[in-house]
Amino acid sequence: MIDFKLDPKAGSPFYRQIIDQIKFGIATGKLKAGEQLPTVRSLAVELKVNLNTVAKAYRELEIQNVLETQQGTGTFISDIKIQISDKEKGEKLREICNEFSSIAFSYGFSISDMINELQKQK
Repeated sequence: MIDFKLDPKAGSPFYRQIIDQIKFGIATGKLKAGEQLPTVRSLAVELKVNLNTVAKAYRELEIQNVLETQQGTGTFISDIKIQISDKEKGEKLREICNEFSSIAFSYGFSISDMINELQKQK
């Protein structure tokens, strides 16, 4: 299971962030076919968002055959294969780095400071 995180400063709507995290989770193997996702209600409570936000993300993923909802049982990852293009991965990493560096620079850290700290994370 993945740990969903929403960023209000990301510039993309919360439902889109949920969709992206599920797709990236499948592409990286963190989410497997047949794995059950949290209910719409429980994920909405966990993320502190409107129920309709999670429902919209799940509904869009169902249309794309990424998720399957079984009445009375829950929502599951389908057996679809998702591959994220190198371009899309690069864009996502750039987005994460831009956000990270903006915060670090605002605290006065240099690029060298960030690189040194990231290398310790291995």
